[in-house]
Formats: sequence, structure tokens, C-alpha cells
Amino acid sequence: MKVGAAELCILLFTTSCLLHFSSELQHSMPYDYSATTQCVTEPKRAQYGGGIIVNPGFDHNIKGWRVFGNGTIEERISNDENRFIVASNRRQTLDGFSQKVQLKKGMIYMFSAWFQLSEGSDIVSVVFKRNGSELVHGGHVIAKHGCWSLLKGGIVANFSSPAEILFESENPIVELWVHSVSLQPFTREQWRSHQDSSIERVRKSRVRFQVTHPNETVLEGATVVIKQTRANFPYGCAMNRHILTNSDYQKWFVSRFKYTTFTNEMKWYSTEKIQGHENYTIPDAMLKFAKENGISVRGHNILWDSERRQPEWDLSLSPDELREAAAKRMKSVVSRYKGQLIAWDVVNENVHFHFFEDNLGKNASAVYYSAAYHLDPTTNMFMNEYNTIEYSGDKDASPTNYIRKLKEIQQFPGNAGISLAIGLQCHFSSGVPNIAYMRSGLDLLAATGLPIWLTETSVDPQPNQNQGGF
Repeated sequence: MKVGAAELCILLFTTSCLLHFSSELQHSMPYDYSATTQCVTEPKRAQYGGGIIVNPGFDHNIKGWRVFGNGTIEERISNDENRFIVASNRRQTLDGFSQKVQLKKGMIYMFSAWFQLSEGSDIVSVVFKRNGSELVHGGHVIAKHGCWSLLKGGIVANFSSPAEILFESENPIVELWVHSVSLQPFTREQWRSHQDSSIERVRKSRVRFQVTHPNETVLEGATVVIKQTRANFPYGCAMNRHILTNSDYQKWFVSRFKYTTFTNEMKWYSTEKIQGHENYTIPDAMLKFAKENGISVRGHNILWDSERRQPEWDLSLSPDELREAAAKRMKSVVSRYKGQLIAWDVVNENVHFHFFEDNLGKNASAVYYSAAYHLDPTTNMFMNEYNTIEYSGDKDASPTNYIRKLKEIQQFPGNAGISLAIGLQCHFSSGVPNIAYMRSGLDLLAATGLPIWLTETSVDPQPNQNQGGF
């Protein structure tokens, strides 16, 4: 299911509360869902006409922009008459161009701009600086030479104060080019109106009933009772081994959820604690219970790319021994549950971690996705990752890096037919979530055209957890 102008397919597994993600037109300013993961030769004009940015399209040279740190800035005009600004002679990662804006507490600010480098490729980030030293990241993009890449992100202002918009690039040697900059504020009321409009358009529809007698004549005055028997979107919760022996737990779960993921019971370190001695007794029994109660199950997980999440015995294996052991694990668990699950988390958290890549080569993840697909070709193969949308400070797992890894898997020889899907863990720490960053991340991920599921959700305890939504 595609998100953005449509709804987001939701699956929650670690909490019992539903988060509904939706956006559509707001009353005062339409939300701009447009996003692309492609590097294009012709960038689009600034979203929202630039919003509160002064001189967003550089029609007035560099008015409103100044040098930050070291270096020089200048306007350039391409052969097709596109105007953009260039930062040269940089020395530090934040050196370049900047603009000051006034932020208002409680407002939601959507940012976008197109970036290009004079050579190579690098991650470029938008950074909001306040109080002289506090830096808040608002989004990231992989910028390249020869084409323009869209950075889409944003922040929620937890303060009213001036802020300076900066741009960070790890390689200060290259020139940094930017085109069509925008910063658009929304009130929470406007943001909520996006949701309400989407609910009306996507989640509701008019239904006409015609009740007739057996001879097909109209039955007047009939009373029609409608009872919902099942939600048409996936809504679930994690399930652990205690479900097998606790009747209260069973009743609580079955009365609420129709989707689940087993917490640890299907993981490699649970089913093969000793090398060569597999034991599927518990996940087999849990799957049987789920089937008997009409509960769909996600397979979590086949392999985990974190060194800390391996069976202890496989850490001492040679590369050839590890390759053999992982192949055996793959064949064992996927063949056992083939056709019985709705999803596989194939190589868990392989954006953050790279245990198998470090030991078996850079294409290890792609190889394992191919293997899982050929063993169970009708099941969706997920990339399951954390911090992709919930934390803008984690560059490693940002939407742009997630998509880069996704494309590596898609483009690996023989992987064209895989039913890939996007799995987003949402583990929220204390504080107000950056819903602007999250919404923009969903827009970018939706541009892949792949299904998007929220596969895990947790929230650290905090006094006030009612903080709006997407």
C-alpha cells in the first residue's frame, strides 16, 4: 500500500494503543506530499513558494543568505537558467551558507531543498542552530555530483527564538550547491486538519443498502444492523511464550489483536542455542495457538545483523563456517514456516549493523533476501529498522540511508521479483516527537512504492504523551 496521498498501513506490535497516521489537505495551506528518491537533472521549484525563507529560489542573487564559518558563497545560473547558491572554500562540516529565521513554540516546520555536490557523493543534513551552540538536525539526503537530490525534513519548535538554518556535509573539500529552499510553518490545528480531512477521504465512504423481499420487491421500514467483525488494517501486539500457559493472557490477547510478532521465540539464538541442536517446540506451539484464533503472524527474524544478537557459538566461526551456518539457519526456519506467515524480517536492523557484511562481504544482506524469497516466494520480505523516522539525529538510519540499503537489495542480480516491504520500528524516548521529520520521512519512503508497516512501537514513560500525530 502506498502512503502519502493515501493512508499508511499500520501494524503495532509492542503496545496496545493505536497510532493513526494520516494527512491530507489542511484548510489554510495544502500539505505537499511530493517527494522523490531519485537524483534528477531538473529540480522542482520550492515547496510552498519557499514559506518563510527569504529569496528561496535565488531570484535576487544571494539576498537573505550569508556565509557561515569559513568559505565564500555565490549565485550561479545553469544552462537551463536554474538559479542556485554555491558554498566554496569550506574547511569545516558546517561551513557554507545560512539564513536566520524566527521560530515560534509549538509550530511544526516542514523543510525542503535540492542539493548537489561539485564532485563525489556525501550525506548533507539541514541543521537548526539556536542559543549559540544548540544544534537540531532536521533531515538528511545523499547529495551527488551531476544531479539534484531532494532533502525533505523538518522540526517541531519547542521554543520561541531566532534560529539559524545551516547545512552540514562531512566532506568540506567539495562545493555545496543548493536550489529551491523552503521552510513552511503549520499550527497544530492545521496539522490536525490534515488528519481529519484524510480520515474523511480515506477511512470513510458512503454505503447504500437496498433491502428486498425474496420476490425482489422493496421491503419498506426494515431495520438494518451492522456489526464490524474485523478491522481492515493490521493492528497487533507482540506475543511471548507465556501465552501458552496463561489463560488470562490468552483471553486478553485474542479479544484485542489479529496480528502478532513473537518477541524472541523465533530468533536464531532461541531456536539453536547449541550449534546443531535446533528446537522449534515453542514457536511451533505459539503459531498453532495463533492459527486457532485467527491471528496472523510475522516472522521475526531470520538473521540479525548485530554482533550482539547472534547465537554465542557463531561468533567464533570462520567466515566459511559462518556462511554455512547462516545458510542452514535460513533453510531451516523459512522452509519450516513457508506459507504460514505474512512477513519475514530477513536481516534485522541491517542499516545500523553489518555483522554479516563484515564477515561475508558487502552483498551479504542482498544474498539472504534472495535466499529467503526463493524459499518462500509469496511472503513479503521486510527491512526492519529503528530510528528511521523517530529520531532525526540518527544519520545512519535516516530515510535516505534506509532507501540506499533497500536499493542495494533490489538491484542485486536475481532479486527483481522479491516482494520487499518497509518495516519501521518506532521506539520513542522522552520529549516531544519530531512529527515534521516523521511525516517527511514517510513521504520519502512512500516514493519507493513499497508497503510501509510500523512493526514495533514503544514509548518511554513521560508526564504528557498526548502530542499530536502525523
